[in-house]
Amino acid sequence: MSIPELFIRRPVATVLVMLGILLVGVAGYRALPVSDLPNVDYPTIRVDATLPGANADTMASAVALPLEKQFSTIPGLDSMSSQNTMGRTGITLQFVLSRDIDGAAQDVQAAITQASRALPLNMPAPPSFNKVNPAASPVLMLVLASPTLPLSTVDEYAETLIAQSISTVNGVAQVQVFGGQKYAVRVQVDPQAMATRQIGIDDVVGALDSGNVNLPTGTLWGPHQAVTVQASGQLYKAGDYEPLIVAYRNGSPVRLSDIGHVVDAVENDKTAAWYNGVRGIQLPVYRQPGTNTVEVVDSVKAMLPGLEAQLPPAVNLYILFDRSLTIRRSVDDVKFTLELALMLVVLVIFLFLRNLSATTIPSLALPFSIVGTFAVMYLCGYSLDNFSMMALTLSVGFVVDDAIVVLENIVQHLEKGEGVMEAALNGSNEIGFTILSMTLSLAAVFIPVLFMGGVLGKLLHEFAVTIMSAILVSGFVSLTLTPMLCSRFLRSHQGAEKHGRLFNAFERLQDGLTNLYDRSLQVVLRHKLATMAAALALLVGTVYLAIVIPKGFLPSEDIEQINGTTEAVEGASFDAMMQHEQEIADIVQKDPSVAYVLSQVGQGGKTLNQGNLNIGLKPRSERPQVEEVIQQLRPKLAAVPGMTVFLRNDPVIRIGGISSKALYQFTLQGANTDELFKASEEFVTKMQRLPGLQDVTSDLQIKNPQINVVIDRDKSSALGVTAKQVEDALYSAYGFRQVSTIYAPNNQYRVILELEPKYQRDSNALASLYVRSDMGPTKGQLVPLNAVAELTNTFGPLSVNHLGQLPAVTMSFNLKPGASIGEAVNEINELASRSLPPTVSTSFQGNAQAFQSSLSGLGMLLLMAVAVIYIVLGILYESFIHPITILSGLPSAGFGALLTLELFHLAAKRGLVPPILDMELNLYGFVGIIMLIG
Repeated sequence: MSIPELFIRRPVATVLVMLGILLVGVAGYRALPVSDLPNVDYPTIRVDATLPGANADTMASAVALPLEKQFSTIPGLDSMSSQNTMGRTGITLQFVLSRDIDGAAQDVQAAITQASRALPLNMPAPPSFNKVNPAASPVLMLVLASPTLPLSTVDEYAETLIAQSISTVNGVAQVQVFGGQKYAVRVQVDPQAMATRQIGIDDVVGALDSGNVNLPTGTLWGPHQAVTVQASGQLYKAGDYEPLIVAYRNGSPVRLSDIGHVVDAVENDKTAAWYNGVRGIQLPVYRQPGTNTVEVVDSVKAMLPGLEAQLPPAVNLYILFDRSLTIRRSVDDVKFTLELALMLVVLVIFLFLRNLSATTIPSLALPFSIVGTFAVMYLCGYSLDNFSMMALTLSVGFVVDDAIVVLENIVQHLEKGEGVMEAALNGSNEIGFTILSMTLSLAAVFIPVLFMGGVLGKLLHEFAVTIMSAILVSGFVSLTLTPMLCSRFLRSHQGAEKHGRLFNAFERLQDGLTNLYDRSLQVVLRHKLATMAAALALLVGTVYLAIVIPKGFLPSEDIEQINGTTEAVEGASFDAMMQHEQEIADIVQKDPSVAYVLSQVGQGGKTLNQGNLNIGLKPRSERPQVEEVIQQLRPKLAAVPGMTVFLRNDPVIRIGGISSKALYQFTLQGANTDELFKASEEFVTKMQRLPGLQDVTSDLQIKNPQINVVIDRDKSSALGVTAKQVEDALYSAYGFRQVSTIYAPNNQYRVILELEPKYQRDSNALASLYVRSDMGPTKGQLVPLNAVAELTNTFGPLSVNHLGQLPAVTMSFNLKPGASIGEAVNEINELASRSLPPTVSTSFQGNAQAFQSSLSGLGMLLLMAVAVIYIVLGILYESFIHPITILSGLPSAGFGALLTLELFHLAAKRGLVPPILDMELNLYGFVGIIMLIG
């Protein structure tokens, strides 16, 4: 007994089986999470280390290098990059997709512990690490502000309450604090007043260290009672420090208030953040790789009411950006497309069959196939995202094909005079093998996708399994439910004459198309050589179009947000950066498409001359597309003197750990830094001339003004001053040195030593710094710095970057409207091959690198798909020739698809269609071509 016959003769079993599929499918659908794309994030860990006052060279050699040597031994490490700026090192470790992020985190912690003995002893804290999303795009942006309270008080709530609480939510990688103003006590000393009293800056360090203490003091153990001993060695506010005695001169005490000022201030006064021009504390929330965006956001938002209840009324908490909203809207759009496709398919079936019962039978294959697929998706751990929903939408046309073929064959038997039951049995048994071949061949085309590696394989894996599941379920439904329904509800007489004029007109149109096809078929059969020549021409045309058509990776998506980087000239002061940043934010805020502007300077691992912009846009119905908004803002922002602004519509998936000012990266590496830097400066100039690129820039910043303190070893030895004393005095004066710690009940705060602000303005103030002699005839006396060192003005690096463990310079660029990443990659490779020295190696990074590797991967996938189809068809038809006959239609299908994309691209370049219709062969287009093969 065949499968169709079994289910035709057992209708109750058929109904119950279908009901079971429906139940598990609905249960799976309700449990499926919602996301924008499949979970394809690389396991990535970010390591941060700070050493206040250290320059970029020191951070690279003393902090980054020991850590990088240890990290390079971790198994599964795919890439390692580091950015070293003033007082800060950030190392991004990206692991292979198969590496467990928790296991990688344990290895990173062990490597940090191993490297700690080689790190500087005066680091205020050991290096820390976080599991991060390589895209570095927050899923939720919170702002904490108050119209009355000082920012240091607001920061206290942000760091101790909001950030720490949200960090405990499952799936949250980290909560950053932008514009943080953590409380600190700053001791600002006057070098002239100290010199007058013969007090060295080391005396001040010693006085603060011994004057602010929090040591264990023990317990009194009496015969009947134990009494804890508590001493008042801890000082909490600036006013408590001023009476501290630094030294005695002429029998009189010299207090801190005599040689400077002690102020209640903040830990880092060189950072600021604004929300629509108002100072506040920004709290971007980042998710862990592999977690679901919507689930993470929902969990955080569920916590917020409880946190707001703990805030004082004067502190306001705002949600500015919620990534889950655009994800839900995107999925809702795809759901609408799926529902529309379902209705259109049913309508087409009805127009052709012109019978309600005959239309209903194949139409039932649609919901059962799609709902049954939800159960498979749940078991595989998938989500409702753009790729899985696109797979379901595309499968609508395929899942109904099998049922229509079964119905059509049964109807033919009815028209021959057979009874309904007999026609159902004979027709379904006769067509069963064809249904099997259709189902297996269509599903087999996606088998090669399952073996693809890398991020492309992860992206397409969910799509392939989803659509294969829908096709296989539809094949099962077509061999079970469809023939059973035909045997019960189909009628032999289907009179088209009973329908109205619309159906009669449609029938005449159908007959006309059939006659046209018949005549064209006769012409083709009479001219076989011409037909073969046309087929060959189509094949050549398909290959040609595949070569010349613009190629892309992932199309940009409008998530109602623009990110940007602002950059001033090297050496720009913090005050100048604040002024320019506010000017830019004001211009952006006045744009009619903009809802809000977040801006920051001195934050997020940027160099001193860089800031961040986060621009929230109004709903899509109230503005142009995001790319058009960016193009409108460019000329306005270019008018701000002294600043360059780089705007980006960041992709949903940003591959690679290198952060840059534009979307795409091209990295140069070399062991000889002088040669590397020279080649990089020349190459970025040449890249700026390429026609398809804009916003071309580099992370090479080696012209930052600096003062070299060249110690004269002979003079310093004669005066009893060591090099360590000189650098220690400089660090105490200008390095924002933490000399003590305040241990409060709920937090720890720093006591920072520095010179008074007027002595930090220019290089002349260095001459007023004194160092105490430790040996020789001048022992105990103060020696001016200019007596043992020569001060020279020069230039140095503002940042030092590594890729792996080698120095690297990364060029970043955006594409002009109408340009494709494929064309850009070819142009840059050609330029590099003819202009760079052989000692400098090159590589694309991030999305550009993924695109480059995907070209060969997608081409091989296409060939494998054709080969698999040939194998399956050959097995089914027991023939070497028939599969070739079937596959001969592929060139014409591919030619039509590629020609359509090329025509829209050319029309958009000439302004005949809107820019949004500018098409390229990207990942979605390639998925469509694979569908054509099936």
